[in-house]
Amino acid sequence: MSPPRLEHPFGQLIDRDSPVTFEFEGETVQGYEGDNVASALLGQGRWLISRSFKYHRPRGPLSLAGHDANTLIQTTTAANRLAEDLPATEQEVLSGQNYWGSLKTDYYAVLDRLGRFMPVGFYYRAFFKPQGVWRFWENIIRSAAGLGVANLEVEARYTDKQYLFCDVAVIGAGPAGLNAALTAAAGGAEVLLIDEQERLGGALTYHRFTLEDDTRAETLEALSNAVANHDKIRVLSGATCNAWFSDHYLPVFQGDRLYKVRATTCVLATGSSEQPVVFRNNDLPGIVLCSGLERLMMHHGVCPEGPAVILAGNDDAYLTAITAADAGLSIAGVVDLRPEPDDSALPTALSKRGITLYQNATVYEAHSDKSGAQLGAVTVHPIASKGKVGATATHLECRLLAMSAGFMPAYQLACHGGAKLAYHDDKSEFTLTELPEGMLLAGSVNSTHDLQAVCADGRNAGRGALRALALEADNDETVHCERHVNHPWPIFKHSKGREFVDFDEDLQIKDIVNSARLGYRDIQLVKRYSTVGMGPSQGRHSALTTARLIADATERTVTETGVTTARPPVKPESLGVLAGRRFHPIRKTPMDQRHRALGAHMIPAGSWRRPAFYGDLGHRTANIAAEAHAVRNGVGMIDVSTLGGIELRGPDAAEFMNRIYTYGFLKQPVGKTRYAALANEQGVIIDDGVAARLAEDHFYVTATTTGVDRVYSEMLRWNAQWRLDLDIAQVTSAFSAVNVAGPFSRDVLEQAGCNIELSSEAFPYLACREGTVAGIPARLMRVGFVGELGFELHVPSLMAQTLWDKLMVAGEPFNIKPFGVETQRLLRLEKGHIIIGQDTDGMSHPGEVGLAWAINRKKPFFVGRRSVDILMSQPLKRQLVGFTLSSSAPQPEEGHLVLREGDIVGTVTSCEYSPTLTKVIGLAYVHPADAEPGSTITIRTANGVCVQAPIVTLPFYDPGNERQQL
Repeated sequence: MSPPRLEHPFGQLIDRDSPVTFEFEGETVQGYEGDNVASALLGQGRWLISRSFKYHRPRGPLSLAGHDANTLIQTTTAANRLAEDLPATEQEVLSGQNYWGSLKTDYYAVLDRLGRFMPVGFYYRAFFKPQGVWRFWENIIRSAAGLGVANLEVEARYTDKQYLFCDVAVIGAGPAGLNAALTAAAGGAEVLLIDEQERLGGALTYHRFTLEDDTRAETLEALSNAVANHDKIRVLSGATCNAWFSDHYLPVFQGDRLYKVRATTCVLATGSSEQPVVFRNNDLPGIVLCSGLERLMMHHGVCPEGPAVILAGNDDAYLTAITAADAGLSIAGVVDLRPEPDDSALPTALSKRGITLYQNATVYEAHSDKSGAQLGAVTVHPIASKGKVGATATHLECRLLAMSAGFMPAYQLACHGGAKLAYHDDKSEFTLTELPEGMLLAGSVNSTHDLQAVCADGRNAGRGALRALALEADNDETVHCERHVNHPWPIFKHSKGREFVDFDEDLQIKDIVNSARLGYRDIQLVKRYSTVGMGPSQGRHSALTTARLIADATERTVTETGVTTARPPVKPESLGVLAGRRFHPIRKTPMDQRHRALGAHMIPAGSWRRPAFYGDLGHRTANIAAEAHAVRNGVGMIDVSTLGGIELRGPDAAEFMNRIYTYGFLKQPVGKTRYAALANEQGVIIDDGVAARLAEDHFYVTATTTGVDRVYSEMLRWNAQWRLDLDIAQVTSAFSAVNVAGPFSRDVLEQAGCNIELSSEAFPYLACREGTVAGIPARLMRVGFVGELGFELHVPSLMAQTLWDKLMVAGEPFNIKPFGVETQRLLRLEKGHIIIGQDTDGMSHPGEVGLAWAINRKKPFFVGRRSVDILMSQPLKRQLVGFTLSSSAPQPEEGHLVLREGDIVGTVTSCEYSPTLTKVIGLAYVHPADAEPGSTITIRTANGVCVQAPIVTLPFYDPGNERQQL
């Protein structure tokens, strides 16, 4: 049975009437519902939970908040789970990790004794000489590397993603965050409150802010109830905001779901990380942060076995000692690093409880008990000077040491946004400045620590968020906080070493100092050379100490040294959640219901759903051939509403078109269309479409289905620099379109009632007109993507389904047949037209893909002109050509390799059987020497079978373009 837990008000998170049991290292552990694995183990007096990464030293909980890597354990389904983040679950089987033998007797612990032979950065200099010796060491290192064991037989959990939007995102639900959320919500803002703990309140749930501690519980209850009852506040508890990206884009993890949050403004009330004191063996199990001890008692009702020593660098540690003594914990002494506390009443409070106070002193060394795996005693020395101790020693038997050297603001999210950390020598602490627009700080992350000041600071942040939203807000309150919570130098080097700066990486004082002595003066280089701050804790407990040590070693200030760059993620992320179900928005054209009624087989095209072909999937080839036959010999109709549409209006519209696209557009006649190819600054073709000039100052441009967003974005970006006089609007959703193609397409439009003269003389190939079809206003363009007489009709989307229905009725006498995108791709292939993104890649320039004709070399500039000129002036390294094969030959697939003398020289980009030509046709990149018609190329098809394909002149079908110009 577990020792009895503390009575109320301790143990706020556990249900004493609901016991749970689980197995850890083969032993049964009993806890209660609401316990985590770490608290349940500590409730039974078990401190050894894990082994350290490098030296395999025994490790136990430090923060009990999931902010360190001291409690990484193994479950049956996953490795590297933090015991304090893992709920105690009935009958779960758990074990330690990173050991050889057993957790108590780890044979790899011999590495601790060999530490002198593994100085910082030794791996950069060892294992490589003499030449070839790495092959010997590699197997040994790989066998010892890693921590837990991955269970590859576990079935992946369901994970997903969701988008959320809010006016104000408040990260952190401590007293500052609660006040910020309530103030912003009261002003009319929609608030999303995010906190990594299941219970709101932050430090209010475990820490006493004053000696009397008479208002904490009431403050917590009032704030929690107000948040729960406010209809403008949504709470995500047990959730971690793992990064800040531009425009307040926040990835928030909650269980197996990733929320992609977009906020208008953001309040960071992320709190601060308590800092350890650095002394010999400060990593022994039984040594915790003061906040960790408070969480253990207040949240889980666990009173550890004493006696205990409290090591204080501030007044908060005194309050921890008082809380622990009131809970019944035997206190062997409070050791204050300072000559005296800020609050003169604190020593008297200790004296009343019979607690001995050691002032201007420090724990210089911790000693393990007989097991070697838990704290047994400490040696206390007076402080002689900065980092130096006197000779007099006091030996204190203890099983627990709680320490607090100060607090480091949780700066990660702010620094993701470009904020700067500035160090203040008078307070020995960092503050955050230069926040991005719309970001505000509140609470201890803003260097405010008194409870009343923290609450006021939170309310001010809420008011600041309201002002950022252009909402009314009261005047800010005066926030005054004079508390000093950081000791200036809580670092005591021991002659025998083992004073740990970074618990994750087993880095000691000498490792950090030696990095500087070896010439790595910059904190970023120290990080990479020593790996400090690169573990799961991401520098929460090592960044401040490292900055101080490097500043001292290089004779600079801490501000000059700074801390390492904070990058996402803040905490480790589950690969399952990152790779979970993606959010796929599905867009449907207005004719979607008609396609389904006609038996269309739908496929994705970007975010759209389009008909691939009509009819049974099992007869794909025959269905596509029938649709192609209808277009070639009669008339067909395809829904092309997914094409991107962009309107350009204004006096400079033609000038803009001339600059953005490769072709010439200044002299394009009104009523004409032109092919529009778009290159990027590297000279790569990234999109294409058709540009119709409807008026001198009005162009209507189409773009590819998947590329229109990029094209529109590029247009806006360039015109932000050029500042030409025009409006650019994406109208993809406003217009829908159909293409009527085939010898009888003109007859169908006339039958439907088109008020435009459609003869070849009045409406020639590549012309555009505006009029009505079946009484519906339409923009008509004569285009020939499929190689036949064709008309593309763009109409308001609300009228598109009606147009489809009217055209189907009008086409009945001509046996009109709808065709899908797969048929369209076949028809365009017969015509030799390329598809950007399929027949091109991220390196395709115009000369490689036969688009040299689409480059106007007379105009002085277009986007990518200089790169295009350079690329096209050089000898080609590959060229896109057409090839054919007999219908009996193995048919290549897209991506199959083109070989030349055994070397890979290209790939097949498009390949289909053409029912019109009764042969296999395709496009492929080949070596320029094989690009001339009549040459033969080698294509490796499925199962390694190679075929010899002759190169032919493009297009495959109707080389004189006679059918397009009927």
